[in-house]
Amino acid sequence: MGKLKFTSKVLGSVMTNVYLGENSETGEAFLIDPADRADVIEAWIAEQGVKLTAILLTHGHFDHIGAVNELKKKYQAKVYAMEEERVILEDPALNLSGGWGASSVSVKTDVLLKDGQKLVIAGMPVTAYHTPGHTKGGACYYFSEDGVLFSGDTIFCESVGRADLPTASARALVKSVQRMIELLPEETRVFPGHDMETTIAHEKMYNPYI
Repeated sequence: MGKLKFTSKVLGSVMTNVYLGENSETGEAFLIDPADRADVIEAWIAEQGVKLTAILLTHGHFDHIGAVNELKKKYQAKVYAMEEERVILEDPALNLSGGWGASSVSVKTDVLLKDGQKLVIAGMPVTAYHTPGHTKGGACYYFSEDGVLFSGDTIFCESVGRADLPTASARALVKSVQRMIELLPEETRVFPGHDMETTIAHEKMYNPYI
């Protein structure tokens, strides 16, 4: 068993799952998709007593990035995303904050990732997988020592993300989901960007897109 410990909150207008992960040995921490309400997330970090060092983005839509800039400035945490997602993160028209969000948002990343890139985040090994479909630069983050996948809007419980938004592709999305389900162990726990957690085994059996 690894060192990963995490909690979650549902934040923002689209009810996004935000995850605060912690290295149980060092107290270093990371965020997955800080959707909104930087003040709530700051209080959460303080309550957990952790040191935020990284912000991992599964994709660039407004409902996953609303609090990034404020938190990056406060904690000097590095922001990670797939290299294909850069233009979406920076362009309010593509990340939909210019139309659907409360205000326009543009986010610049510190580290642009490639498919299969191995990282050390908060002292823990992580593999970043490029999973296009919901957006062209979607990502899933796999913590192998703990058997945990943060899947963003790629894999949902018995479903997949939307494929009717800018840069989306239904064909690419299905391929991405199939790849993750074939690649990862069945016991892998999957924590999506919305709704409830699932497992690779469950999706292999019940996801209609497989």
